[in-house]
Amino acid sequence: LQLRAHRIERRTHMVSDQHGMTVTKTLWEGEAEPQCQSFFYGRAELRGLLPEGASLLLLRVLACQRAVPPGLVFPTIDPEGHLCTSSY
Repeated sequence: LQLRAHRIERRTHMVSDQHGMTVTKTLWEGEAEPQCQSFFYGRAELRGLLPEGASLLLLRVLACQRAVPPGLVFPTIDPEGHLCTSSY
């Protein structure tokens, strides 16, 4: 059995407006047509959203302080484009 290498590319595009945020996830595998999925989240669902870059910064600050406040939980977007929670 011999497997050929093929390209896999994933992109997540997030657009925010006055009503909320649309997250579009696109997946390209080899020469196949791209697969797209879109999700919409309202403003109320996104309150306190912690994007990936901000999460890394928060982890560094918490490490410097050597303390994590109890019950520290934020909404975030997972690699699949779904809204989930991140707890520290």
